[in-house]
Amino acid sequence: MINLLCLKLYVSLVNFPLQSRAPISAKLVANMLSIAGADHIITMDLHASQIQGFFDIPVDNLYAEPAVLKWIRENIEGWKNSVIVSPDAGGAKRLLCSSNSALFVTSIADRLNVDFALIHKERKRANEVDRMVLVGDVKERVAILVDDMADTCGTICCAADKLVMAGASKVYAILTHGILSGPALSRINKAPFEAVVVTNTTPQEEHCAESDKIKVIDISPILAEAIRRTHNGESVSYLFSNAPL
Repeated sequence: MINLLCLKLYVSLVNFPLQSRAPISAKLVANMLSIAGADHIITMDLHASQIQGFFDIPVDNLYAEPAVLKWIRENIEGWKNSVIVSPDAGGAKRLLCSSNSALFVTSIADRLNVDFALIHKERKRANEVDRMVLVGDVKERVAILVDDMADTCGTICCAADKLVMAGASKVYAILTHGILSGPALSRINKAPFEAVVVTNTTPQEEHCAESDKIKVIDISPILAEAIRRTHNGESVSYLFSNAPL
């Protein structure tokens, strides 16, 4: 049996046809991995959870949320007076993460017992934000932006400026997949972030060398425990809401 640890399935963003008779790219990737011989997929924080349904083999979509919660509690002073912010209304679903039920989720804000806010954005075109509107109160509070991934970081940097203008005392960004391509690092260095926290699903050594604001959460213990549990035939669902010790 081949268990495939594939952390870069987040690149399979296209989960619907872009035009008539065009392929669904995420389904194509799923078919390729299955035909190549994979019997089981282990991944983390898919950009669209429905991608799991494109596979004809079992998929365990792990969450970085337990490790993120641990990092917030240990590294952000005054986190009890914080606000969890989604950088776009469409990403509000990312504030929710499965805990006790496959049908319902518990938000990061609820786990921390803090408020959350949304930033509604309108795009002119891909990777170019036209206008942002903050929905929620962040005045004199720590704002923590949460998203599954960031590429050129235009959205989160504009969101950070918006939060500062709205009176946030400090701004953090926490991202599962830090791709950080193109002008991302220069934008981060100029933005009013205390820190931009990413996991190491993508290697971050070069990014850390270019920006002191980049902080890394090591998710290897979660993956190692998932592999151990899979090998021993144990349930992996414990890892959906708990970080291994």
